Amino acid sequence: MMRTERRWSVWVAVAALCVGGLLATVTPAAAAPPAPAPPTIAPAPPFPVPPLPPELDPGFYAPPQAVVASKQPGEIIAARRVNLAFYAALPLNMDAWQLSFRSSDSRGAAVPAVTTVMRPRGTTAPHRPLLSFQSAEDSLGQYCRPSYVTQLASVGPLAGAIETNSLFVVPLAALEMGWSVVITDTQGPRQAFGAGPLEGRITLDGIRAAENFSPMRLSRSTPVGMMGYSGGAIATGHAAELHRSYAPDLRIVGAAEGGIPADIGAALRLNTRNIGSGLIFAGAIGAQREYPVLQDLFRRYLTPAGRAYVAAKQNLCQVPSAVVLPFVDIESLFSIPRPFDDPRVRDVLSEISMGHATPDFPMFMTQSNPDYLVPVGPVNALVRKYCTDPQARIEYLRDHFSEHITLDIFGLPLFLKFLADRFDGVPVASGCRTKDAGSVLLAPQLWQTLLPSIAPVVLDLLGKPVGR
Repeated sequence: MMRTERRWSVWVAVAALCVGGLLATVTPAAAAPPAPAPPTIAPAPPFPVPPLPPELDPGFYAPPQAVVASKQPGEIIAARRVNLAFYAALPLNMDAWQLSFRSSDSRGAAVPAVTTVMRPRGTTAPHRPLLSFQSAEDSLGQYCRPSYVTQLASVGPLAGAIETNSLFVVPLAALEMGWSVVITDTQGPRQAFGAGPLEGRITLDGIRAAENFSPMRLSRSTPVGMMGYSGGAIATGHAAELHRSYAPDLRIVGAAEGGIPADIGAALRLNTRNIGSGLIFAGAIGAQREYPVLQDLFRRYLTPAGRAYVAAKQNLCQVPSAVVLPFVDIESLFSIPRPFDDPRVRDVLSEISMGHATPDFPMFMTQSNPDYLVPVGPVNALVRKYCTDPQARIEYLRDHFSEHITLDIFGLPLFLKFLADRFDGVPVASGCRTKDAGSVLLAPQLWQTLLPSIAPVVLDLLGKPVGR
């Protein structure tokens, strides 16, 4: 009798498994929602039709909030091909697209963002590494965005978006090295220049969007490297600190940054009555667009001269913003003494400064000791703070001869070399290494990276298919 009962028990179990399997095959939708359909890719405007600036292109740059909120961070809303050019005048023979996608602001609310993605011309090979290049946009006008000024026939170069245009040679060099590239408009829908946590989130979601875009042939296993200088280091540094908490799904293998605005309050104090006051105060104007506390400070306490100064800068790109009224006493623009010492304001300045988390991948950091825009002291302190973490992997190079602009130009080949080693799997030991150099010009790695890139990039500017 016991043997019969066991036999029936076995048959009942088998039947249950079969029925369960049958139900699973006929009702797959109950197990997981269907994947979102890929967006239709719109064609690029035919030559000589110029691209629309973001202010006149709300369908792509400012989709309905309900549409944005319905997406996940990094999920694509719209896609289109674009014609890119060096200084908007020399057409580049490359495969490039723009993606409108969902990201999150500093309070976690859904916001739209735009990125430009590139791959070597005509390639169908998968498994390429991805460079996330954060341009130093440093601007308050929508028409200054990298996604616009890098397009053929844009007005960006005439408007003074010089950094984004001149350093477009960096993505060209990366494409020639066989990498894919993503350049994201990191300042968000309100052009919140200086709002570091916002820029970090948008940077990470721009990488997600690039990996979600099937023509790029990337995936979450793609090795990613990030780099940025000065304003680009704001986005790069905050993205590095936010990686573990906000986007652990991304396989970021390293980041390189220089001219690092580690402490925004210190930068404001350094530049008051200094040559950089115009550009640095533009960062305060941008940050107050993201933080109500700073908005309240501006609304309540700007003097009439301060209001006129802010109004003059509200829609400027990098160069005119820097040259409009430099050497201004920033604190004198407010009717209260020491406005940035208000406890609420100090909290915001702390939030938009770096040092909240140690990056969980190798970092290459460089700073000019005599930097007149971004003080070296806070960068030294940031490195020391990172290095209290036993898992930190930091290489810090201090240059004692260069200044802010020259280190920007000559430090970038070192960034590319550092990331090339990470993509090649060159191991990095735990711990921190600080090196003082007379000049990065004496570094052999600079010339080993720079010289082989010159001829291919020049040929790219003359119409050669970009990349290999």
